[in-house]
Amino acid sequence: MEQPSWQDKEKGSMIRAALWLEREVGEGNIFKKSQLREAFPDVAQIDRRIRDLRDFGWQIDTHREDKRLLQDEQRYAKKGAEVWIPGQRRANARARAGLSSVQRTRIMDGDDHLCRSCGISAGEPYPDGQDAQLDVARRRVILEDGSEDVQLVTECNRCRVGGKGRLDDVGALIEAVRDLTQLEQRVLLEWMAAGQRSLGPAEEIWGRYRTLPEESRKTVLQALTEDQD
Repeated sequence: MEQPSWQDKEKGSMIRAALWLEREVGEGNIFKKSQLREAFPDVAQIDRRIRDLRDFGWQIDTHREDKRLLQDEQRYAKKGAEVWIPGQRRANARARAGLSSVQRTRIMDGDDHLCRSCGISAGEPYPDGQDAQLDVARRRVILEDGSEDVQLVTECNRCRVGGKGRLDDVGALIEAVRDLTQLEQRVLLEWMAAGQRSLGPAEEIWGRYRTLPEESRKTVLQALTEDQD
């Protein structure tokens, strides 16, 4: 079946982006953001439409996944579903829709609507200015008894692509906590219960100390050292 033209504005922008990758870039080749925007001057969020293709099995690497790429470069690494064919698009959508909207919301609520790999929130920009998108991913986990489980977790679009082979060891983490002193364990448990790390008095003072000029830092250090004598 002959592919439609990527310049056909009757097609959706994600479909046009997929066809542009196929026709103008070619699998395995690099393209620049400027080339993408020049090809689609009529689409305000064409970068996002390219990212949407990842949900349909397309692999499009940035410098985060491929350190050889420059900041403004991406690589069309692998073709996914032929999204310009309605049947394939619907089939892939059904595969992604294994979770109900209620389940998806519950998981994201439990994760405080934060990516559990990098901590970014939905709509928050990455350093390169692109906005993060959150979705539910599957994570392999080794349980305390040594068995392996697959659990659901909230991740951003970049971590979901870059962390497919990730394996978390819950038992090893529990043992690492048990190796801490009782005081360290109490502090850690407080952070876990609160869902965030709170700075103690010593950490707050350290933050203030390290911002001082060198001469003042020496004064503070000398005064406190003398107190210990």
